[in-house]
Amino acid sequence: MQDLNDLFYFSQVVSHGGFAPAGRALKIPKSKLSRRVAQLEERLGVRLIERSSRRFRVTDIGKTFFDQSQIAVSAAERAEALVAASLTEPKGVVRFSCPTGLIEVISPMLPDFLSLYPRVRIEIVATDRRVDVIAERIDVALRVRTDLDTDAALTMRTLARSQRILLASPALANALKGVDIALLANVPTLSSSDEGGESTWILEGPDGQTHTHTHIARLSCSDFAAIRAAAIAGLGVALLPDHTCAAALRSGALVRIFPEWAAKEGIVHLVFTTRTGLPPVVRAWIDHLAARFRAGSVEPAEHAH
Repeated sequence: MQDLNDLFYFSQVVSHGGFAPAGRALKIPKSKLSRRVAQLEERLGVRLIERSSRRFRVTDIGKTFFDQSQIAVSAAERAEALVAASLTEPKGVVRFSCPTGLIEVISPMLPDFLSLYPRVRIEIVATDRRVDVIAERIDVALRVRTDLDTDAALTMRTLARSQRILLASPALANALKGVDIALLANVPTLSSSDEGGESTWILEGPDGQTHTHTHIARLSCSDFAAIRAAAIAGLGVALLPDHTCAAALRSGALVRIFPEWAAKEGIVHLVFTTRTGLPPVVRAWIDHLAARFRAGSVEPAEHAH
């Protein structure tokens, strides 16, 4: 296996323009550098540096090898820096963007993280718009998409799956006799859209069937908690993420209707700018979120095991 020290010595000799100046900079004898580079050339079977008592010239293949050596040495230095950083206590600020509908899930995850790292501050940007992670200086963005974005500048980490399901109060559910999804047209609805006017639900059912339900909701609000409360009160049928109504389903306050039908599954994931060189505070927050989300589904932390 290639000795990274040889790559380092070679790159330093080239960067300093000779064995003598490189030796002085590194405080290593010129003879040692010359011997290590000669051994490297022998292993590779090529001449990387033409040298004599009066001349020092990097060969064409030497220049190409130098470029790649720089990349390898830099990667090794970054790896060591990451290890060193992991041994230090995370501190500083994490700017974190989160959809409003997931604030209820994230909130219980904050106290123990901030207690564990007393020198950390978290700034949460609660918004349903697509934030520009780089331009808005967001360290980590939580997103829910049916398809993951492809962006070479961003790294993604999948946390869980989320799905919007049809819900109603027990009394309203009892009034919906039958299994025909078309019956949805006969009941009032509640929409989590804040755009007003008509809302459209695209539902997927058995055997790949789809059903498009266009309606004017009795109540529209982007806050999931408000729509959930209205559904519990029997004001209409709601299409809500499963994590938002898990407790209400367990208590019987809400009932799932047309259970074979649901919106397309969403992928809950984190987006950040780079996988290497992350500040310890950002890496700690990412790892904390990953540990606190249940595998396969999203649910408020107090119910996670």
